This record gives sequence, C-alpha cells and structure tokens, in this order.
Amino acid sequence: MAGVIQRTVLVVLFDGVQSLDATGPMEVFAGASRAPGVSYDLRTASCDGGPVRASSGLTLMPDSSLAEAPVPHTLLVPGGHGSRAAHPELTDWLRAHATRAERLVSVCTGALLLARAGLLDGHRVTTHWAFCEQLARDFPDVRVDPDPIFVRDGRLATSAGVTAGIDLALALVEEDHGRDLALTVARHLVVFLRRPGNQAQFSAQLSAQTAQREPLREVQHWITQHPDADLAVEALAARARLSPRHFARAFRAETGTTPGRYVDRVRLEHARRLLEDTSEPVERIARASGYGTPEAMRRAFVKALATAPAEYRRRFRTPMSAT
Repeated sequence: MAGVIQRTVLVVLFDGVQSLDATGPMEVFAGASRAPGVSYDLRTASCDGGPVRASSGLTLMPDSSLAEAPVPHTLLVPGGHGSRAAHPELTDWLRAHATRAERLVSVCTGALLLARAGLLDGHRVTTHWAFCEQLARDFPDVRVDPDPIFVRDGRLATSAGVTAGIDLALALVEEDHGRDLALTVARHLVVFLRRPGNQAQFSAQLSAQTAQREPLREVQHWITQHPDADLAVEALAARARLSPRHFARAFRAETGTTPGRYVDRVRLEHARRLLEDTSEPVERIARASGYGTPEAMRRAFVKALATAPAEYRRRFRTPMSAT
C-alpha cells in the first residue's frame, strides 16, 4: 500500500519465556496495525524454529528459526524464568545480529539476555525490580536504574516486569505514529495511556516492606491515610509510642526505608493520583498531599519525575477527569 511504512517487529522466544512479555507488546503493535497507513509486521523466532514452552505451560509456535528471521526494525527480547538460564546459542545470535536492528527492546528479565551478549554495556537500563541488583552486580559496566517502568537510551529500550512491556510498546507506537493512535490502542486494550517511563515500578506501600510490629504497621497505614498531617519523625514516633531515635531505627530495619523517604513517596503518589483523576486546583492538591505550597510540590515532582505538576497533569490526566 502506497504511503505505508512497514516496521518488522521480531520477538525472540525460548523455553521458560514469560508469555505476556511477548504477547502484551505484540497485541499493542497488532492493534496499531489496524489503523490506516500503519503496518507492523510481527514475527516470532526461536533458536531452532521449534515450539517453546512458556513459564505458564503454554506452548508457543514461532514463525521461524532465528537464522531464517528477517532483519527487524524492532528486536524484542522478553523475559521469564528461562532468561535466567544459560542460552549460549541465543546469546551468540544476539551478539552477532542485534546491532542490525534499528530498535533493541527488552521486557522484564530479557535485559539479562542482552547483558550476557554485551549489548547493555555503557547504557542506562532497567529490568524487573527483583533482578536489578543481580543485573548491576553481574554486569558492572551496565548502569542499572531500578525505579522506572521503562528506560530509553538511544536505540535501546528496556522495561520492568510484565505489564511494563505494554507501557513501553505504547510509547513506541506513540513515537512512530503519534499519541492519538497510541491512545486508541490503549483504550482498546482497556489500559490507561498515562504511565510515563520514569514512573516508579511499584507504590510506596509495595516498595517498602510491611513492618512486623503492629505499632509500626499502624503508622504506615496512618501515613497513607493522612498525607497532609504532621509526618515528622517526632510526630510519627509519638503515634508508635517510641522515642524518635528508636522509631527511626526500627522503621528502617522493618520496612527497608527511612520514615522520611516513605513519607515522600506516599505524598508524591497521593498528589499524582489527584492530578490524574481530578480537576482540583494545584494549590489545593499541594495542601491535601502535605506539601503546603505549590512550589514545594513542584520541587518534589521535578526531583522525582523530572516534570512539573502542571505538565504531569497535562500528559497523564485520565479522559474522565478531563471532562
């Protein structure tokens, strides 16, 4: 068809692949291809061209072997427990051929496969939060950022676990064909096109461990319910009936983070949700989230998300809240 730019997307398959790491992005590209003038040629390949068994037990039949696969525009390497095993043939193929793709993408622990092939050296990347430490330890030349749901570094794009691959694929469609098409695909898949790449992989409540002792657990819950309250260490310690020093030490030991960092994350998440889901003025959101002033909230957003609250709202407010 005249005027249609076709981009081949090659998805690598192997035993133990996480099926959603592969099929999630493929559904995004397939959905985009239904639009006039848009064409993603989706291909799958395994080392020998034979079927592979996903981590869920699902059997996947690839289109071809890697040797027979075309040179793709976008090469996508999914993760799964199989990516943590040795795959010398796949690693050799990636080392020899991945640089020919215009865009190199990994989902979840697919980053481990790229790292073994030397394709991540010198790059800023991310992966599933549970494997960021291993990736950084085993491959010291790779700059691992454990926080974002996806990271772009030139032609390289890496994402966090499972559903983050869908977010990244939507971002790639937006890059190729504009925001309107990406939004259409997101609505069809019943997901929100509103997660920026630098959004944290998980919430403050999930990223911090739940405290073992009931008074500390109660304080954690109280913080999330009252982000606009006095959340200084002294005030929180009083609620837990502990001295400030004992409270701070126990909180960090049991949750893995300091009280101050936990409060910062809770307030940021609360403000983000209000910006995304309501039409409340920024001044009111700043007070309700515990920042006090719009300027204090702006500084927190720029530091954590590299964007101001007004710009964040413009980009990520839900359609319902915009009406």
